[in-house]
Amino acid sequence: MRLLVVEDDRDLNRQLVEALKGAGYVVDTAFDGEEGHYLGDTEPYDAVVLDLGLPEMDGITVLEKWRRNGRSMPVLVLTARDRWSDKVAGIDAGADDYVSKPFHMEEVLARLRALIRRAAGNATNDFHCGPVHLDARASRVTVDGMMVKLTSHEYRVLAYLMLHQGRIVSRTELTEHLYDQDFDRDSNTIEVFIGRLRKKLKVDVIETVRGLGYRVTAPENAA
Repeated sequence: MRLLVVEDDRDLNRQLVEALKGAGYVVDTAFDGEEGHYLGDTEPYDAVVLDLGLPEMDGITVLEKWRRNGRSMPVLVLTARDRWSDKVAGIDAGADDYVSKPFHMEEVLARLRALIRRAAGNATNDFHCGPVHLDARASRVTVDGMMVKLTSHEYRVLAYLMLHQGRIVSRTELTEHLYDQDFDRDSNTIEVFIGRLRKKLKVDVIETVRGLGYRVTAPENAA
């Protein structure tokens, strides 16, 4: 999953990016409202962490512009303000949730997991497809209860497909949501990761839909 962090405090920005990357996300960053607005308006993010007190363009304005332009990605607002009116203004502008500074990083991670799964229509962090189980909280994959060791890129591909289980996901969509803006997005590399996943999982859950992309479905002989 690909996230955007818009935070002008460079130390906090760095801490957020490190924590999110450590949790398996791909992260783009912005340090002011104008840059953040541009990225959120032109790139496909699975969620955004947005500070309200930004230079150039404040967070409320950024959020309102995104929503007016039809950008519907989940947004978690960060605010150092204690007044309920500021939090209400963020929700009214289109925020999906908020965290007040100072905060525990685990709370941010938990709220982001909730926003992402709800946006995809899922109620839990546990994803099952036949014998394959993916635990998004622990970034852990098992098949018939046995741990499967995946690289970070392989895990991201499988996690995105499992999150959108039953839906055809194109190679373009996968590359857009699994790599940051500076990555050389060659969609052919997705085929390599799909091939590796199939060998490691050893069960037929990733279907190739010719000319369209990939879809995760339970094997026909699954219980």
